[in-house]
Amino acid sequence: MKAALFSAARYDGPAEDVGWPVASTVYSAEAARVSLQMALDQFQMADELGFDWVSVAEHHYAPFSLTPNPMVMAGALTQIVKRAKIALLGASIPINNPIRVAEEFAMLDTITNGRIVAGMLRGTPNEYVTYNVNPAESRARFEEALKLIRMAWTQTEPFGWQGRYYEYRSISLWPRIVQTPHPKIYMSGSSPESGEFAARNRIGLGFAVTSVPLARVAADHYRAQCKRFGHAPDPEDIIYRVGVHVAETDDQAIEDFTGAMKAKPRGSLTMANRALESAVAATGYYGRDADSQRNRLMPGGLRERIDEGRLLLGSPASVLKQIESIRRDLGAGVIDLTVTHQMGEKTNRSIELIAEKILPTIRGW
Repeated sequence: MKAALFSAARYDGPAEDVGWPVASTVYSAEAARVSLQMALDQFQMADELGFDWVSVAEHHYAPFSLTPNPMVMAGALTQIVKRAKIALLGASIPINNPIRVAEEFAMLDTITNGRIVAGMLRGTPNEYVTYNVNPAESRARFEEALKLIRMAWTQTEPFGWQGRYYEYRSISLWPRIVQTPHPKIYMSGSSPESGEFAARNRIGLGFAVTSVPLARVAADHYRAQCKRFGHAPDPEDIIYRVGVHVAETDDQAIEDFTGAMKAKPRGSLTMANRALESAVAATGYYGRDADSQRNRLMPGGLRERIDEGRLLLGSPASVLKQIESIRRDLGAGVIDLTVTHQMGEKTNRSIELIAEKILPTIRGW
């Protein structure tokens, strides 16, 4: 099993963290700079301590994340992360220019000599407002964009493209992708449609902002679809992202975590605008099984969150058991560990304990 370290580069300063989009009336440039530097420092620490991957993501218009362009963040990481793979999980391709995305991935793959992992996501429903893209076109745009990106990575002769959503007179990427035929691709796999598409196109699945019981249903569906299309996925074809805090003892970890949450309440992981999300849902964005997809952010206490695999919390021994349960129930081959960098030295110590006491064991799984 492999381990990644993920940080959303959350803004650690004054903010009106209510709903989405969030007003920047009390924004502090210095707080934003410090927040991004903290994230970079922790990514560098993870690389030096032996994490297999570091991962970044794309989000807009809220203090939850200061990486609206994950390619820029990944570019900075190429200068300080010298060994681990850099996973962009991911670029929200239906709201971006797919050829620009393909070119940026190629640049990063060249700079790192083939250490890029390519997450291709549809994005959170509310964020279709960001670049004024119709969410009803989300799935079809995603599928066309992904096909176009793959073609741009693998074709060596210039070619044109005339699709339903994208038209290009001539395409010829410079620099080229280093990895053959291209970097490993992942997509979000919570819906039945996504699982079928991923299986048909031999793409890995990523799960975030969910629970193990929900993800297990989706992963089982994905494996069944892979069998239908004549192949079997590897464990590394499934990534599970989950929040984590590790301390020397269970009691200390709980005290650290609950204290931090009281001091700095966290906003919604999806930066949700409920009215907007309801309108997006009405367009068919979620596809089949819509209710379970809309209800990923579930209420519940700390014990319930741990039991459902929505949080890893405790001593190294306790967190190892929690990861083992996720691996057993879900079959995930990559655990993407989300840290809350605002705990300062406690977060850094958590990263160290994961590297010292947890990574050596899970590598043997």
